[in-house]
Amino acid sequence: MAQLSPERAHQYWRRNLWLMAKLLVVWFVVSFGCGILLVDELNQFRIGGYKLGFWFAQQGSIYTFVVIVFYYTRKMAALDREFGIEED
Repeated sequence: MAQLSPERAHQYWRRNLWLMAKLLVVWFVVSFGCGILLVDELNQFRIGGYKLGFWFAQQGSIYTFVVIVFYYTRKMAALDREFGIEED
């Protein structure tokens, strides 16, 4: 694994933190926004026989989290390759 200069390490962590911040905002919007704040509006629609607001509160935020984990893994692997610090 290559050693990064302090400047490159700072760039790497800044981009990592920015990615995490964006993904946390997505998860917050889905879990808190759709599951709590917008539940009454979303409950007017149904998915699989369940009210959409209920579905987001019970399942949607979990599914979103799993997708976010895989997305983060893929993006971080690309970032590692870009900075030349990918694992063998």
